[in-house]
Amino acid sequence: MFAKMRNRMTGTQWIAVGFLTIILCGTLLLMLPVSNREPGGTDFLSALFTATSATCVTGLVVVDTYQHWSLFGQTVIIMMIQVGGLGFVTIGVTILLMMGKKIGLADRGLLKDSVNTLEIGGIVRLTKLIVKGTLLIEGVGALLFAIRFIPEFGLLKGAYYGIFHSISAFCNAGFDLMGQFEAYSSLSRYADDWLVNLTAVSLILTGGLGFVVWRDLHKNRLHFRKYTLHTKMVLTAFAVLVIVPTVLFWLLERNGVLAGMSGSGQFLGSLFAAVTPRTAGFNTTDVAGMGDAGKLLTMVLMLIGGNPGSTAGGVKTTTIMVLLCYIVSMIQHRDGVNVYGRRLEDGMIEKAAIVFTLSLSMAVTASFLICAVDRLPLTDVLLETFSAVNTVGMSTGITRDTGAFSRFVLILLMYCGRIGSLSFAMAFTDKRQKSSVRQPMERINIG
Repeated sequence: MFAKMRNRMTGTQWIAVGFLTIILCGTLLLMLPVSNREPGGTDFLSALFTATSATCVTGLVVVDTYQHWSLFGQTVIIMMIQVGGLGFVTIGVTILLMMGKKIGLADRGLLKDSVNTLEIGGIVRLTKLIVKGTLLIEGVGALLFAIRFIPEFGLLKGAYYGIFHSISAFCNAGFDLMGQFEAYSSLSRYADDWLVNLTAVSLILTGGLGFVVWRDLHKNRLHFRKYTLHTKMVLTAFAVLVIVPTVLFWLLERNGVLAGMSGSGQFLGSLFAAVTPRTAGFNTTDVAGMGDAGKLLTMVLMLIGGNPGSTAGGVKTTTIMVLLCYIVSMIQHRDGVNVYGRRLEDGMIEKAAIVFTLSLSMAVTASFLICAVDRLPLTDVLLETFSAVNTVGMSTGITRDTGAFSRFVLILLMYCGRIGSLSFAMAFTDKRQKSSVRQPMERINIG
């Protein structure tokens, strides 16, 4: 029966069902009394929301992670974050490899879809690189965090905090345990701490770089000319989306949420505010205290997100770059879209337009529904929905003020954002239907 069901389902459908299964299992575990810090179990909706947010590496929460969840509950959350960040297919294949099992063609195809690579060749080697690289990077991040946390919390607790926040940052999840000082405070306690800020930023950017880019960098080192077009576009976007937003945030908020901070503190605050919307969810400054321009810039960065095949969400940097290059080519009346001496396939442009339109449409539609039901401020609701669908986790604090309907809307957005808006739509219609009859063509006016 399992084999028949497997043959009938596409790779996209398997990924969608797999994440849904993990979310439901996590929900049941979080509803257990042992998961609570206080006596009694957690209600279904709060557990479902937290499980979805953790598995979809988002970071939106309706209860404070430290104050509400016990050590067992926190462990369940961080395990879901790790599985959600790497992908359950990657972890499953790794377990099979450790058991000495051979990876069949069907599993390789599923792994290809999960990692979001273009070719199936070398996919097992890439999986090994992903797992080894993840363990190494998260381990280094945990040690760096521990340097700060152990003197503050003690050996065992400091080490645990280092591990938890390293996994959360690398997987771009945004869950934190700083609620013991102040609920929902994230990393604001360390706003001017160079070690904590740079460690978190490095983990976020590395996790959001993309596993395919890892392989290219590992193979070709610093030889930029040898990189694939994908890697060149990702690294270009990487540099622009770190430098430009950092400067813009400083210009917009130096007299706002950054006011009163030292020069180095303002730099760290601007850098963190530029990096974390893509799509980590941590914050060192008050998101609700930002001006409208700062919030709008945050939403734009949320929409862009990280890179394909990474732990980050969003429509992805390559999607935005393809659309921008296409617009420039159309304005200049060029034939096709050329980037770094290569011509992009027309299908890539179509896919980029669909992904961007679907993600934007879902965020706007969800914002309308939440505003209509809960009547919350539009700007805050827009930031919340952009945060959910792009699996960011940043919030002005209205998550816990939403009702049951709005929370279900946010849960659906997080789920769609993790598996991809286009993948979610294709999960229901993934088999291409060919028609023997084509309708007559006719033009319409555009623009």
